[in-house]
Amino acid sequence: MYRLVLYYLIGLIGIALAFSLLGLLPYNWLGLLFSVVFLLAVAWTTNWIFAKTFSVVANVESVYISALILGLIINPAKSVVDLPFLFWAAVLTMASKFVVTVYNKHIFNPVALAVFLTSLGIYHSASWWVGSRVMVLPVLIGGVLIVRKIKHGTMVSSFFIASFAVVLFFSLKNGFSPIASIEKLSLNSPWLFFGFVMLTEPLTIPPTNNLRLLYGLLVGFLFAPQMHFGSIYSTPETALLIGNLYSYLVSFKRRLILTLEKKVQVAPDIYDFIFKAESKLNFRPGQYLEWTLGHQNADSRGNRRYFTIASSPTEDEIRIGVKFYSQSSTYKQSLLSLKPGDKIVASQLAGDFVLNKDKMQKMVFIAGGIGITPFGSILKFLIDTNQSRPITLFYAVRSPQDVVYSDILSTAVKLLGIRVVYLLTSATEPVLEWSGKIGRITTEMLAEEVPDYQQRIFYLSGPPSMVDAYKKTLLKMGIRRTKIKTDYFPGFA
Repeated sequence: MYRLVLYYLIGLIGIALAFSLLGLLPYNWLGLLFSVVFLLAVAWTTNWIFAKTFSVVANVESVYISALILGLIINPAKSVVDLPFLFWAAVLTMASKFVVTVYNKHIFNPVALAVFLTSLGIYHSASWWVGSRVMVLPVLIGGVLIVRKIKHGTMVSSFFIASFAVVLFFSLKNGFSPIASIEKLSLNSPWLFFGFVMLTEPLTIPPTNNLRLLYGLLVGFLFAPQMHFGSIYSTPETALLIGNLYSYLVSFKRRLILTLEKKVQVAPDIYDFIFKAESKLNFRPGQYLEWTLGHQNADSRGNRRYFTIASSPTEDEIRIGVKFYSQSSTYKQSLLSLKPGDKIVASQLAGDFVLNKDKMQKMVFIAGGIGITPFGSILKFLIDTNQSRPITLFYAVRSPQDVVYSDILSTAVKLLGIRVVYLLTSATEPVLEWSGKIGRITTEMLAEEVPDYQQRIFYLSGPPSMVDAYKKTLLKMGIRRTKIKTDYFPGFA
């Protein structure tokens, strides 16, 4: 996700430079270019100093992203008089990531906090010039791609709806033209850029869909320029900071430094990594963490990934299962090269792919390949807590050697009565030493193995293409969307 946002911001800067050169934006293109380069230099230097001082792994991509956002919301420098504003905005943005934190996790969106502080300290405010009519189309196109990638459409939509409704309300209340007010909001304000980029900053959003919905509504309500409390009017940055505070109160607040105890090869191209935490992590089986691993010469996918926790909350260790490919990313290469005693940073505990609270609710789990990890966590938790649930698990693999966590699955079958249906997807005919089914899951197979499928909640986990395909299959069978849960997180790895 981070790399996509970075490319998006670079694209917007490039388009803005072209528009400035053509006279479509009221800025000198050299001034804009200089301001962006200046912000990047100050941000990188400040981040390097703080990272060395605090001895932490810094995400260089986030430095570039923050600097480019500043370049899009602060007017380009016209003379040296404007440089102190740019300088302090960049310094405060980077400093907030290290100083304004709890358990090494920053509370507020760094850019929003920086421009808020500069408005109080040196009386310079962000103009949010990216919210110009000529920038609407590129902002919209790239923003939609980002939201599709991170699948936070509900949160972003709730923000747009809330802010739209408030603007419409005030325009009618004050006798203004609703059309003119909506046109100003959508074409001459940072509304779109704010919703697509600022609102979705991963480290400051709530962990679950329902909380994200409320987050979008709250920030959208406060974002409307007519919103005020007495003589104090809301600004984009204050709306976001208040929303960040709400998010902090309802979110996981720790940043874990984990130590590798051992790694175990559980399949030809799958390894389990077992980590020891400084203190026990409380989580719900099926949730995931963001894992940051600093390494040299990172490729285009960066140094962060999201992995589902494969261990149970009842265990002391934290385990993840990772699939490796012949052309794995530099991140996975570095992960595979870790030795016992090496450390990695984990944060952002989140996810809705968890057990239904109703213990009598019937469920169907569908796992493809490494998508078995959340189900391994869930089943191990059920075994350790002696909870029997009406569950049928379909486990699809390409070869018999790809089956992992078979000990957990067989124990769940024996002790809890869980049904497991194994599928070999790479074959069309019976295979020696394979007692499971052959082929992919079909509607006929589901109806045969789970006759009461209309009464069940379906959980899908695996590669995005597999999840999307089976989701369509379930919808065709008449399963309501509300009864289909998918194990999605940004950047399936």
